[in-house]
Amino acid sequence: MKKIGITIGDPAGIGPELIIKLKDYMKDDNTYIIYAEEYIIKHACNVLGTDFYYEKINTVDDIKEKGIYLISLGLKGAIEPSPSSGKLGIAYLARATADAISKKLNGILTMPINKYFAKASGFNFNGQTEYLAFADNKKTFAMMMYSDKIKVVLATIHIPIKDVPKYITKENLKEKISLIKSYISAYFGFSPNIKVLGLNPHAGENGVIGDEETNIIFPVVAEEQVIGPLPPDTAFLNIDEKDIFLCMYHDQGLIPFKMLSFDNGSNVTIGLSFLRTSPDHGTAYDIAYKGIARVNSVKYSLELLKRYGY
Repeated sequence: MKKIGITIGDPAGIGPELIIKLKDYMKDDNTYIIYAEEYIIKHACNVLGTDFYYEKINTVDDIKEKGIYLISLGLKGAIEPSPSSGKLGIAYLARATADAISKKLNGILTMPINKYFAKASGFNFNGQTEYLAFADNKKTFAMMMYSDKIKVVLATIHIPIKDVPKYITKENLKEKISLIKSYISAYFGFSPNIKVLGLNPHAGENGVIGDEETNIIFPVVAEEQVIGPLPPDTAFLNIDEKDIFLCMYHDQGLIPFKMLSFDNGSNVTIGLSFLRTSPDHGTAYDIAYKGIARVNSVKYSLELLKRYGY
C-alpha cells in the first residue's frame, strides 16, 4: 500500500477542483492523503455539486488502512488570489514535504501555486521545485517535464534569460547529466538517451554565434559520452521514448513539451529522496471554481506516483 500525498496548491486556483475530480482515480489499493483546509474542499464540492469522502486525521501515523484522508492545519485564508491564498498553499506544501522527507509518504503530488502571491506571503523561493530541494537538503536537483511522448530536463529553471549564460558551466551540466542517468534508472527503470541542446541559435555554428557550445557544452558532451550539442530548433523533430533532452533554459524545454504533451504530462523534480510530481500548468485563476478545469495532467501525475513512487 503506497501512501501518496496531494497538496492543495493555491486555494484560489484550480487545485481544489482538480483534487475533487481525482476521486475517481483513487479507487484502488493505495492510500491518499490530502493536505488542505476542509472548508476549501467543501467549497469546491459545493461548486462542483458533488461529494468527496475522506477521513480526517492529524498525522499520517493515524492511518491504519487504505482510503482517502485529509490533514488540515486549521488555517484561515482567502479563496481569492492574494498573499493570504499564497500562504495557505505554501503551508500545505511544507507539511507534505516534511512527511515525505520523513519517509511517511511514497511521494507527493503538488497542485500549482502562484509565485507572486507565494513570495508576497513570505516564501523565499522561486518555485516549489527550489523549495523541495532546499527542504530535502539536496544541492543537485533538476526540473524534468515527463510524458510518454517527450521528456526534458532543465539546466536552469526559474531565472531571467539575461542570467542564463553564467549558469551554463561544465560543473552544472555534468551534475545534471549524472543526475539524469542515476535518477531515471532508479525511479523509471530505463537507461536514457541523453541529448544536450545548445544555448545559441544553430548550437553556436562552430563558435560564430556564441562560444558556449565550443568552450563548455561540447567538452562535457564528449566526456560524458552523450549526444550534442544539438541545434534547439531541430532537436525535437525525431523523438524516441527513451530520449531525455537536457535544455539550457526554461522555455527552450517547456515550449516543445507543452506543444506535444500539455494535457498528458507531468512536472517531476529529480534528485530528491522521494518522487514529486505536479501538473504541467499553473493556477489558472481565470477558470477556478467554474467546474471546467481539465484533469488530464494531474491524473497523469498521479499515475506516475502510483507506478514509480517508493
